[in-house]
Amino acid sequence: MKKPIILPADSYTVINKTIVELSDRKLITMLYQPIIGHVATSLYFTLIDDLDKKETMSDDLTHYHLMATMKLRLEEVIIAREKLEAVGLLRTYLKKDNINHYAYLIYSPLSASDFLNHPILNIVLYNNIGKNEYDKIVEYYKVPRINLKDYEEITSSFSETFSQIDGKEYIENTDIRENQTNHINVKEIVDFNMLITGFNNINERCFNQETKDLINNLAFIYKIDNLTMQGLVRNCINERGLIDKTELRKSCRNFYQFENDGKLPSLVYRTQPDYLKTPSGDTSNRAKMIYTFENTSPIDYLRSKYKTGEPAKRDIQLIESLIGDTKLSPGVVNVLISYVLQINNQKLSKNYIDTIAGQWKRLNIETVPDAMAICEKEHKKVKKKLESQNSKPSNYHKKQEQLPEWFNKNLENKEVSKDDQAEMDRLLKELS
Repeated sequence: MKKPIILPADSYTVINKTIVELSDRKLITMLYQPIIGHVATSLYFTLIDDLDKKETMSDDLTHYHLMATMKLRLEEVIIAREKLEAVGLLRTYLKKDNINHYAYLIYSPLSASDFLNHPILNIVLYNNIGKNEYDKIVEYYKVPRINLKDYEEITSSFSETFSQIDGKEYIENTDIRENQTNHINVKEIVDFNMLITGFNNINERCFNQETKDLINNLAFIYKIDNLTMQGLVRNCINERGLIDKTELRKSCRNFYQFENDGKLPSLVYRTQPDYLKTPSGDTSNRAKMIYTFENTSPIDYLRSKYKTGEPAKRDIQLIESLIGDTKLSPGVVNVLISYVLQINNQKLSKNYIDTIAGQWKRLNIETVPDAMAICEKEHKKVKKKLESQNSKPSNYHKKQEQLPEWFNKNLENKEVSKDDQAEMDRLLKELS
C-alpha cells in the first residue's frame, strides 16, 4: 500500500483505547524505548498529553502542532509514528479530504511478562541493549520468591467479611474503558496451507490463530523457510496432539544458532541510534548526506545501490556481521558501504571490509561524521605515499575520480553529481 503524503496542515484526533497507568510509562521507557528510540517514546507521551481532561479523545489538532511541540521535522514525526505502529502502541486511520484527517488510537504496552516472552520483541531488545542490561531488566521484573513453608494462610473470604443482602437484578455495563493492548503485525511469510497438509490426525486446535502468529513470528525473526518450519513444528507436537510452544521457540532458536555459528539473529534494518545522530538545522549538501546515512538502515542503503533486484545474500550476511559481530553503528556501516563500493569497483570484498571495520572499531568510530573523516584521513595518507613513490599522476587522478562525493569537506559550497543527488533525493523522499 502506497503511504499517503502528510502535510503540516493535515489534522488528527487522538483516541484513547486503553488506560495508561504510571507503571505503563516505566514499561515503555525500560522495554520499548531501546527498540523504538526516545523520539518515538516522546511522541507516544505527547499524544497522550493531547487527550482531553477525561483522557478519552483529543480535539482536532494539526501535525504542525506536533512539529512545534516536539521541535521535530515532519519526517521525524512520521518515522516515530511508524515505530509506534510497528510495536503495537498505536493504530492509524486516515480519512481523505481536501485536508486529510488522521485518527490515532492509543494502546497500552504489553505486560513485562508478555514482552519478555514475545518471540520478536524479546530478541530485538536483547540485541539492542546487550546481555548485561537485558539481565538487569529481567531481574527487575522477576517476582520475588519467599518461602512460606512455615506460614499459615489466614486470608479472609468475602462471605466472612460481608453479610448477605437482598440485591437488585444484575446491571450490565458496556463500553467501559479497560486496559487494552494491540497485537504486533508481521507480514505472513509462512504458507500454512502447505505446512498443515504435512500433518495427519492432528488436533484441530493445534493451529489456532495464536499458534499461527507464533509460528509466523518465529519464521520471521529466525529466517526459517516453510519446509524447515514444518519439520520443527512436527518435532514439537506433544502427546495430546498440540504444539508445545515453549519447545518450538527453543527449537527455532537452536536451529538458527546451529546454522549461524551459535549467534542469535541481528537486525540489518536498524538506523543510527538517536544519541549518535548529528543535530539538525544544517541544510548544506554535506549535512543532507549525513542525514541520509543516519536515517537509512544499512540494508535499505545497500538496496539503493542495486538498479534492479535485491542485494546478494552474502552482502546481507556481511552487513549482519558488521552490526552483530563488529558492533559498528548502522550509520557508520552505511559510510563504509559507500566508501568501499566507490573505491573498489562496486565490489564488497569481505576481507577488505573486515580490515577497515576492525580499524574503525579500535578507533571507536561511532558517528557518521567521524567515519567520513577517517575515510578522508586515510585517503590523504595513501595520496602522500603515492606521491613519495613518484606514482604517475594519471593513475592517481584516476583513483581520485573514484572517490565518494562526500570526501570534499567543502561540499556545502559545491555542486553534487547528478547521480549522487538523485540517489540522495530518493532516499530522503523515502524517509519523509
